[in-house]
Amino acid sequence: MVQSLAVSNDRFYATGKRKSSIARVWLKAGSGSILVNGKKYNEYFKRPVLQLSIEKPFNVIAKNNAYDVMCTVKGGGLTGQAGAVSLGISKALYVLDGTLRKTLRKRKLINKRFKKSWKKKIRTEKS
Repeated sequence: MVQSLAVSNDRFYATGKRKSSIARVWLKAGSGSILVNGKKYNEYFKRPVLQLSIEKPFNVIAKNNAYDVMCTVKGGGLTGQAGAVSLGISKALYVLDGTLRKTLRKRKLINKRFKKSWKKKIRTEKS
C-alpha cells in the first residue's frame, strides 16, 4: 500500500525516497508546471536525463499538462533527488486515480528502489 494521502479534494500528497534523498510531492490539477524547491524543474535539474525521469510518470499516463507539481527534496545528489521526485509523482498519481497502478508498476515507476549508499568496510582492499 502506498503511504500517501489526499490533503484536500483537489490536492494530493506523496513521499518518494531514493538512496538518501527524500521528496515530498503535492499534486493538483493545473497547467503542467513542476516546481522543485521553489524553482522550475528544468532550472533545478540541468541534465536532460534527469528532466526526462521527472516527466516520465506523466508521459506514461499521457497527461503531460494536466497537473501542477510542487515538491521539496532533501539529501543525496541530483540523480537520487530526481529519482525521489519521480517516485513521489508516481505515488501521488496512483492516489489520485487507483486504476493507474497497473500501468505505473509495469513501467517500474511505483517500485521503491532499494539501492542504498553503503559504508566502506574496514580491513578490505576495495570494499
